Amino acid sequence: MDPQEALLEIARLLERERASRYRAKAFRAAAATYAELPEDARSDLNRIQQAKGIGSSTFEVIRQALEGRTPSYLVELRGEVEPEIASELRPRLRGDLHAHTEWSDGTTPIEAMADAARALGHEYLAITDHSPRLRVARGLTAERLRTQLPQVRALSGGGLTMLTGIEVDILDDGRLDQEDRLLGELDVVVASVHSKLAMDPGPMTRRMVAAVSNPRVSVLGHMTGRLVQGERGTRPPSRFDARAVFEACAEHGVAVEINSRPERQDPPDGLLALALEIGCLFSIDSDAHAPGQLSLLDHGAQRAERAGVPAERIVTTWGLDRLLRWAE
Repeated sequence: MDPQEALLEIARLLERERASRYRAKAFRAAAATYAELPEDARSDLNRIQQAKGIGSSTFEVIRQALEGRTPSYLVELRGEVEPEIASELRPRLRGDLHAHTEWSDGTTPIEAMADAARALGHEYLAITDHSPRLRVARGLTAERLRTQLPQVRALSGGGLTMLTGIEVDILDDGRLDQEDRLLGELDVVVASVHSKLAMDPGPMTRRMVAAVSNPRVSVLGHMTGRLVQGERGTRPPSRFDARAVFEACAEHGVAVEINSRPERQDPPDGLLALALEIGCLFSIDSDAHAPGQLSLLDHGAQRAERAGVPAERIVTTWGLDRLLRWAE
């Protein structure tokens, strides 16, 4: 098989299983190095082995591919990484409103995320890097976000529309962590709590209700902040009056995110049922931080289907024109 394709497939599989981001980046870097070699060097094992950015593991993949074999590491990963989960709802999802790039705490350029979304058949993808308060994630200042926007829009094409966006922090008092005028220029605004997750229920409820009542907000991201598995360990959900938050979401047309990351499973099943009862809209999003994680939408689709969420109440099943009218 083609060595570059083998390296990229390995990277995608490592990303889907949320392996060490450095392992996946190493295979992506090796694929880029291989692609940049002169054509006459791409079958010269000595020159390949000496190329900067190709290590022993990635060289072995290239060597086996050039020999006409499926690399053994790729065969191993294909057998170990959980395949995508089939559901009736998954094919009805037309896009994703929550994804990160190397501009904040993602691992790849915007272009790699766009290519991966296009390969999955997405009609649209929103780039929603973090806002400035989240410094550990290299959150975007207003200046950096303004610089990013034309680069996002320029990557539309091939059946994919790239949407501008942000995952904006909900501050302690419910304000949003970015200039209001700039938020108004974006296609999609995902608002999430990332700090003081153990705040008392009363202040946390007021904080979240204030945020979803802001006309700039499109989606309430991973609402409880919980972690149920994974390398970061576990974390209990935030405490708040979920009915009050969902009623505010329903009143203002804000979609409740069904976060597809298996380590989050947010909102929990009980809250998902309550949001459905109250009449909320939903957005099934990957919260991808690497191209291979865009495929995690299958987990969110399975949860939504199991909970009985009607497809017409999921904004990411809508066509682009309807989606943009709602977000506006």
